[in-house]
Amino acid sequence: MTVHAPAAAAAPMQTVWDEALLRRYDTSGPRYTSYPTALSFHDQFTPSDLTQALERSNASKRSLSLYVHVPFCRKICFYCACNKIATKNTALTEPYLARLDREMVLTARHLDTSRSVEQLHWGGGTPTFLSLNQMGDLIDRLDARFGLSSSSDRDYAIEIDPREADVFTLRHLESLGFNRISLGVQDLSPLVQKAINRIQPRVLTETLMEEAHRLGFRSLNLDLIYGLPFQTEKSFADTLRQVIELNPARLSVFNYAHMPERFAPQRRINADDLPGGEEKLAILRTTIEMLTAAGYVHIGMDHFARPDDSLAIAQREGSLQRNFQGYSSHAQCDLIGLGVSAISRIDDVYAQNPSDLASYAAALDQGQLATVRGVRLSDDDLIRRDVIERLMCDMGIDLAAVSQRWNIDAPRYFAPALERLQSAEQDGLLNRSGDQLSATPMGRLLIRHIAMAFDAHLSGQTGQRYSKIV
Repeated sequence: MTVHAPAAAAAPMQTVWDEALLRRYDTSGPRYTSYPTALSFHDQFTPSDLTQALERSNASKRSLSLYVHVPFCRKICFYCACNKIATKNTALTEPYLARLDREMVLTARHLDTSRSVEQLHWGGGTPTFLSLNQMGDLIDRLDARFGLSSSSDRDYAIEIDPREADVFTLRHLESLGFNRISLGVQDLSPLVQKAINRIQPRVLTETLMEEAHRLGFRSLNLDLIYGLPFQTEKSFADTLRQVIELNPARLSVFNYAHMPERFAPQRRINADDLPGGEEKLAILRTTIEMLTAAGYVHIGMDHFARPDDSLAIAQREGSLQRNFQGYSSHAQCDLIGLGVSAISRIDDVYAQNPSDLASYAAALDQGQLATVRGVRLSDDDLIRRDVIERLMCDMGIDLAAVSQRWNIDAPRYFAPALERLQSAEQDGLLNRSGDQLSATPMGRLLIRHIAMAFDAHLSGQTGQRYSKIV
């Protein structure tokens, strides 16, 4: 495993708040869960390109990370931008599970399945849409095709909608080998919950958290969203106070991106009910101050963790990684995405399945992998991916280490990027000392902007809409 020297990762988040600076730099930009981003994927990339990458990856002996997408939801949350299918028809799940198994078989043919599966993540949609028996069946199929791990170091996580689960669900998941759960909360205000079509009393979340702690789940994450209808600094602070009392190991506090032209459910949200830019910045500031005061480490972007959590430890050790699920403590895994819309990161390629169920099913029914788009990275892409990932994870870059890893003169190689960052340095977002670049506390909030300076694909994506940085 390659361990990177940490830059400014462990610095306390003592922000000298500069609202004018945040506003000036609050443009749109990628979240860099991958580089190049998904906008660079193209449809000339074929299933054969993926199978060749799988075979190449065997020589590395890298551990595996499996992502399984379960797209079904019983109810639509109006803010949602995920790939999902709203239905109460549970009969859809059996044929979907059968096709997932077919995809596993076709994938495993090209893999050395003695490679350890260090990480497993079920996302959606709502993975708990599956019945307990179906969850057990899916785990059995994954184990049969790839060989799951019983190591105490494994990171096996599932996203849970507290409205769709109970203590028996958690007991079953624990028996299946899951050791980390993520609960969707978003906001505890009844007014906000009604506006986003997600009525979820605190007691549902609290009951599950108490049972998860009792069962010994290693890490528990809560998802919150700021920028939703009727939220104010005061109302969100009330949600945060309640969440801090619940004491989760991790928190994800996402910025709501209102894009009704792209995501149909968001058309049910009245834009006039959304907090304005000034209010959103106030919510963000209060969030950082309250969580920092409660002892959480601001990992970066929208993630917070207790100092003893594996995310915070990985950041201190310089081994934190970023992938399609956000930040990960398991560095250097090859990621295999299974299911509709899932993305794989294997060797030097990204490969994505179709976003609609019919196309996904049709490809697998013809006996081939469902890959419809992707990209193979050039040497330049690989170097820039490394730099952007270290920046997003460590909140800084050691250019001397980059030079050594890639056998380049990094300051010269990235001279245009460093020139683009001069204004950010002058504005106090970035400190440079020799070959060391480190984001200041304000720079950490705008880390996406700093990363964009190293993105060679961005200039060709004019007109593409990304979410706002803050």
